[in-house]
Amino acid sequence: MFNNIPPITRNIIIINIVVFILTYVLQTDMMYRYLAAFYPFSPFFHSWQIITHMFVHGSFMHILFNLMTLYSFGPVLEQVLGDKKYVLLYFVSGLGAFFLFNLWNFVEVEQIKSSLQSLGFDLAGYMDGESVSFKGNSAAILEQQNLVNQLQSIISVPMVGASGAIFGVIAAFATLYPDAKIMLMFIPVPVKVKYLMPVVIIVSIYLGISGNAGGIAHLAHVGGALVGFILAKIWKKHLYRFN
Repeated sequence: MFNNIPPITRNIIIINIVVFILTYVLQTDMMYRYLAAFYPFSPFFHSWQIITHMFVHGSFMHILFNLMTLYSFGPVLEQVLGDKKYVLLYFVSGLGAFFLFNLWNFVEVEQIKSSLQSLGFDLAGYMDGESVSFKGNSAAILEQQNLVNQLQSIISVPMVGASGAIFGVIAAFATLYPDAKIMLMFIPVPVKVKYLMPVVIIVSIYLGISGNAGGIAHLAHVGGALVGFILAKIWKKHLYRFN
């Protein structure tokens, strides 16, 4: 099976599987925390995480869905675009996912900080690791506790997975082959990707900004898809000019 997959897609799949085995079968939690992508202003963040997070997954179903999707769309683009453009598409889409997801995180963090400061909370002390107390009446204390929990969640919960990069691949495919039809498990008839992709993006944007993400980095998907769309639009003008 692997021999029939173009080399770059095959190697990406293999690396993802190896990392998954190392992090979950061998229970190397330290490796997971070093490779996953934390919020850039978190004390847990390291520069290499902007790349390594693309090879870390949160569950078996997470990696299975991502790799099956890459297997479905990646080989076509690898052959059409060539090695260099395909590698660029994959990794720049992953970076776009990281950027947009954390840009929204930054907006949320600044809003939380502003709210905490307006409530008289010692934010500077808290960020320095000091033991701080909540101030005000019971309602104000509860609000501060909720805001601190939200802030802590953004700082300490990392982003993982190849989804952003793979959404870039899907978006590029949809841009180059808008009339291609694909089958989905919950839709009994083939659907053209030019109709399906906008719906997926709109839903992802809504879920990403509404707070109903359910542990999924929907805005990362949007960031990856946006990069994939832009790159494919640029390359499409010259892709078949010598044919």
